[in-house]
Amino acid sequence: MEQMNPPKSEALQAVFWRSEILQVMYWLKGEELGLGELCDEADAVLLERFLGVDATVGVKYLDRLVDEGYLKAVHDRRFVLSETGAREGALEFASSFEELTRPTHGECSADCWCHNSPDEAAACQAERASSEHKH
Repeated sequence: MEQMNPPKSEALQAVFWRSEILQVMYWLKGEELGLGELCDEADAVLLERFLGVDATVGVKYLDRLVDEGYLKAVHDRRFVLSETGAREGALEFASSFEELTRPTHGECSADCWCHNSPDEAAACQAERASSEHKH
């Protein structure tokens, strides 16, 4: 498993691991990964598997995320996303995959008028054929 290279300073490490942990927990919740009722819960060992970080490092940041209100501690040292954590996890997850979900070169964005009208679609297509399209 490839090891992550977190920042060196403690403050940036906290931000880095908050982002990574919330993303993974948001993803796990959405995917369910055959964990049944436990799909919303994670512990340091599960995060170790997905983040490639030693579980003792994970526990330090899990406890901190509880203190900050992003996670809630549940039974057996397992954790769930709080409402705040779920919102932040969704934002972090979306931000991480932004490059993969935006329109490609020559493709219009979701807010382009060409999606609302056949005439606009034809105009966009003609514009793309003749020059660089900026929608």
